[in-house]
Amino acid sequence: MKSYKEMLEETRKGLPEVVQIRDRFEIPKVMGHVQGNRTIISNFLQIASTLGREVDHLLKFVLKELATPGEIKKSGALIMGTKVPASRINDKVRKYAIEFVLCPECGKPDTKIEQSENIHYIKCQACGAKNVVKSKI
Repeated sequence: MKSYKEMLEETRKGLPEVVQIRDRFEIPKVMGHVQGNRTIISNFLQIASTLGREVDHLLKFVLKELATPGEIKKSGALIMGTKVPASRINDKVRKYAIEFVLCPECGKPDTKIEQSENIHYIKCQACGAKNVVKSKI
């Protein structure tokens, strides 16, 4: 009969490598400036890439939450039609990450958004949890 410790080690060996990595995930901060009556965010594409989500999805969420018009230029910068403090934008990016990126079960960012019929799910690649997305933009 195997000991508890032996069974635990055996189980750990069968887990995906992603689960065992303990790097701390940090939600990226926006970098930008105000120019006239517009706000320019220079690292918006990097933020979407770090979060592992489509740029359009993140853009739609942020603009809707801030109730401001905006677009992404060829340079990759997000141009917003109003002055918005970086702290407010960072709050919205954090809210997006909590709703659409971080697993509600294990808290890891290793998730994908999947669709089954008209219901969207966050599927965690680390723990296997599947949770309904509260609001699809």
